[in-house]
Amino acid sequence: MQQLLKIKSKQTVALDTVEMVLENKAVSQIAVPGQFLHLHVDGHMLRRPISIADADPSVHTVTILFKILGEGTRKLSTYQIGDVIDVLGPNGNGFPLVNATKNSVLIVGGGIGVPPLYYLAKKLTESGVTITAVLGFQSKEHVFYEGEFEELGKTIVVTNDGSYGETGFVTNISKEALPSIDEYYSCGPLPMLQAVKERWNNIPGYLSLEERMGCGIGACFACVIPTDDHGGYKKICQDGPVFSAEEVQLK
Repeated sequence: MQQLLKIKSKQTVALDTVEMVLENKAVSQIAVPGQFLHLHVDGHMLRRPISIADADPSVHTVTILFKILGEGTRKLSTYQIGDVIDVLGPNGNGFPLVNATKNSVLIVGGGIGVPPLYYLAKKLTESGVTITAVLGFQSKEHVFYEGEFEELGKTIVVTNDGSYGETGFVTNISKEALPSIDEYYSCGPLPMLQAVKERWNNIPGYLSLEERMGCGIGACFACVIPTDDHGGYKKICQDGPVFSAEEVQLK
């Protein structure tokens, strides 16, 4: 559905990374972890898909984070408190919440793939699930939401250059540093998701795919991914962005 969301607050949370809290009663009430908003940016024909990082229906707000990567997100970063953004959404299918038999979950995020996992982590802890979060960033300057995740459970930060936290990639964390895990959820760049899928292939997992989109509603076939279903394809914007790890082919 098309909605107008007013910017309630805005801040830079890391290098070239902006957090916006948007106000809209309807969107805040129906948004689920893993869904995204398709934002119209002035002067640009194609909308920008941005994951929902949090939602609070009690105050009618939805939070998004985005990285300034091109002219579209650069323009969006100039919007000010009180400005209104034309939005389609919430779009897509979100993360399935674990059932009662799953009590320990691993959250693995990379870069701008971290935000949707925060909303998921909040919902999981509210239902009594124990979470462990492994968050990967390029360097210390790119780290955000470490404190927010620490309030929810054990959190390990990894940087590629070793300037903060552990050194390396999210899949380099030793088995000894992690508790027994029943299920995992991950969002980040495709190479990271492939490595995560291979590392934890012995337990059920769900992956949220980052992808450039055209229409954002499943009409244009610009964001398809091959599946293990006899050579078929699925649309990330409509069938995803969240898929079972066993369902999609990442290579």
